[in-house]
Amino acid sequence: MIDLRSDTVTKPDDAMREAASNADVGDDVYGEDPTVNELEAKAADLVGMEDALFVPTGTMGNQVAVRTHTDRGQEVLIEHESHVYKWELGGLAQLSSLQVRTIDGGKRGIPTPEQIRDGYVEEDAHRPGTGLVTLENTHNSKGGVAIAPEKIDAAADAAHELGLPVHLDGARVFNAAVAHDVPASRMTERVDSVMFCLSKGLGAPVGSVLAGDEAFISRARRNRKLFGGGMRQVGMIAGPGMLALDNVERLADDHENARVLAEQLSDVDGLTIQEPETNIVLVDTEATGMEADEFLGVCEDAGVRGTQFDTYVARFCTHWDVDKSDVESAAEQVRSALEE
Repeated sequence: MIDLRSDTVTKPDDAMREAASNADVGDDVYGEDPTVNELEAKAADLVGMEDALFVPTGTMGNQVAVRTHTDRGQEVLIEHESHVYKWELGGLAQLSSLQVRTIDGGKRGIPTPEQIRDGYVEEDAHRPGTGLVTLENTHNSKGGVAIAPEKIDAAADAAHELGLPVHLDGARVFNAAVAHDVPASRMTERVDSVMFCLSKGLGAPVGSVLAGDEAFISRARRNRKLFGGGMRQVGMIAGPGMLALDNVERLADDHENARVLAEQLSDVDGLTIQEPETNIVLVDTEATGMEADEFLGVCEDAGVRGTQFDTYVARFCTHWDVDKSDVESAAEQVRSALEE
């Protein structure tokens, strides 16, 4: 079975397993886990922030960030297909008592400065006011598009002119950086906080990082505890996370494999492929007469797994557990299955 459901399905390699086994540990709630401390310092440096916080999941990282930046009842300006809004169980409302004001970020999912200014609500006797702008890069629902740093800058600058902090859901921000051939710190230059995942393309078995300035991370640490994320001898999972931070450059292999997969699937009758910019390939199945769930059932019977993204859209995601020969085989297996 060639598993292309997500880059979260990767298995830790021997070096990561050894790092977990040999990690120097302590109680992280007391700030005494040396491996976690080292990971947080290294992660903060990579994204150009003063400090960082290790969290179990990307969703927790985003929700901790939102809670830390805002006061209850405020509005959050957010792209209408962003992960924070669409795929995190209504956490903005459930965990932070926030309202949302959505923005259609177009094909690339990035709000313009004009949209941010138009969406801003000033606090008064009747309205709670806008408290935060969130952005996403790469944008998952748009097919892993790598938004240019200048577009992030422009949106963040507009928010700052209005006195608003900006959080970047950068679950795959290193994919965006590799796609644009810039350091990750360039992608985060103008935002106030960023979350990125260690357990996606970087290959760690678990964990994400939230980064920002020292004062923000100090407050975020309390909210992590509130949300149940205070962990103890967590160096055993931070150790593999340290190694994951060395895997940034190899993300280019995933991008190339996605390009190969897309190119070969585009020759299959009935499939329309969105050209990938990173490691996500979106497949429109409507011309086959099958909805995406039926198409994916056919694929799985043929030995290829993907995920449904919309009624007629399936997603395949490349990662470090598949190579060029795997994606070539996957394309051929899909082709053969549809012909049958």
